[in-house]
Amino acid sequence: MQTARFKKLYKDTIAPTLKEQLSIANSMKIPRLIKIVVNVGTKDAVSNSKVLTHIATALEKITGQKTIRRVAKKSIAGFKLREGMPIGVMVTLRGKNMYEFLDRLISLALPKVRDFQGLKRKGDGRGGYNIGIKEWTVFPELSNFALDKRVYGMNISIHTSAENDVQCLALLENFGMPFTRDEKK
Repeated sequence: MQTARFKKLYKDTIAPTLKEQLSIANSMKIPRLIKIVVNVGTKDAVSNSKVLTHIATALEKITGQKTIRRVAKKSIAGFKLREGMPIGVMVTLRGKNMYEFLDRLISLALPKVRDFQGLKRKGDGRGGYNIGIKEWTVFPELSNFALDKRVYGMNISIHTSAENDVQCLALLENFGMPFTRDEKK
């Protein structure tokens, strides 16, 4: 079984670089990726249950992994939403699938985003990073996928073992995440 390119890159190059860059004495404290969660939610699922099947198929093509349906936690009358109603689809990626997805995201998908100026250098404060993508068509796996159907956006949450935003951003920057240059410290 062949290891993912980004996993090998992390082990051989990024981990030693981060240890020196962040002045970390203990090798176990070096920030690493834990999981990546890809989530697609839509209000269209309230009126048409077949929408989630379309979204699940697309997400399975992108991630290479089976999806899980997400349901509403609360009833909201204004949105015609009842508790327990399916409204989205998500996938949690770990291990080899996680590294391969991150590789495709950084190398193939983000460069295809129209008028892309880079990602903001702002984490969630606890060592995580979130990316919102407006159109899933930036992924090459969906180049010919149901062009007659509606295109949805997605949220990508990258969870790391970093203790703060500085460590998280340093980890992602070493992977080649395209951050904006004007916000660089």
